[in-house]
Amino acid sequence: MAQPLISVRDLTFSYAGEDRQEGVEGDAPAVLKGISLDVEKGSFVCILGRNGSGKSTLAKLLNMILTPTSGKIFIKGKDVTDPAMTEDDMFEVRRSIGMVFQNPDNQLVATIVEEDVAFGPENLGVPPEEIRKRVDGALAAVGMTEYARHSPHQLSGGQKQRVAIAGIIAMLPDCIIFDESTAMLDPQGRREVMNTIQALNREKGITVLHITHNMDEATLADRVLVIDGGELVLDGTPRQVFSSVRRLRTVGLDVPQVTELFSLLREEGFDLPGDVLSEEEGADLLSRYLKENEKSQ
Repeated sequence: MAQPLISVRDLTFSYAGEDRQEGVEGDAPAVLKGISLDVEKGSFVCILGRNGSGKSTLAKLLNMILTPTSGKIFIKGKDVTDPAMTEDDMFEVRRSIGMVFQNPDNQLVATIVEEDVAFGPENLGVPPEEIRKRVDGALAAVGMTEYARHSPHQLSGGQKQRVAIAGIIAMLPDCIIFDESTAMLDPQGRREVMNTIQALNREKGITVLHITHNMDEATLADRVLVIDGGELVLDGTPRQVFSSVRRLRTVGLDVPQVTELFSLLREEGFDLPGDVLSEEEGADLLSRYLKENEKSQ
């Protein structure tokens, strides 16, 4: 069996020091509580959880922005929590995991799109000829080639986010973490970014970890993880996870509207599946169900 790209074992994390509430004695409460999971290379994993559940903290730990309180994180087989890791080893591992944040303006650093995309490779010491190839390839991958000479700050929200993604792609990571990267976008911008994420995963083979509150986005993943109170409470395919409607409600999450509709119909006694994910699938199932019942009457 192939080695997972990312392995997490008994991971815990607590914010301390200035993050503690004033006047509160004792240790800071644990944000993550003994999480263990593997992420396979080339997979598309969605992470769900209510605000404060620990999902963004997990992302920052995987990208080594934060250091775990205890537990182990392995990236490409290397223990990045090992104090003996050299700076060169750490630098190499950091290049493997890129991260796209919620607000694209926080990641745009240049006044021209192609210069912004080139910023990361330049800081990695990539030769100019190679940078040119990477910038062109990254912009093509996100459908932004025609905007190469534009100012990033004159673009729409969805276009800015695609430029931010291109900047990460140009660094050639094995995995990209999207930390609520569609949250500030309008529906059109959200569609643009999700189309880009799917294409990177399917066509480029880039491993994707997508943190979101949008249930419809989660249905596009291969696998869905649900974190609540710092613990991993559900892990499975979108169909498996979203069929647990009552369990999701207990952790403060909704399900796609079509899934909720079919769940309610099942509760009323209709012989229909409870793991429907798309409106098209739901419409087809209802149509067939009605036709079959007409014939039997």
